[in-house]
Amino acid sequence: MELHVLFGNNVRHFRQLRGWSQEELAEATGLHRTYISGIETGRRNPSLLIVSKIAAVLDVPPEQLLERR
Repeated sequence: MELHVLFGNNVRHFRQLRGWSQEELAEATGLHRTYISGIETGRRNPSLLIVSKIAAVLDVPPEQLLERR
């Protein structure tokens, strides 16, 4: 599995654990909902700054978003 796809799957996992919609995650990160959707479906390859921002909002270490489950 490609790293950006793995990242997207993990973002979706931790977002859903918190009971958040994509819209709520987008609002909390200051990103657009369609960008969040693109990340979660593996269509986007986010920068390290975006990885860090999403990790901070989800309250998980960035490396946890890159681990295989």
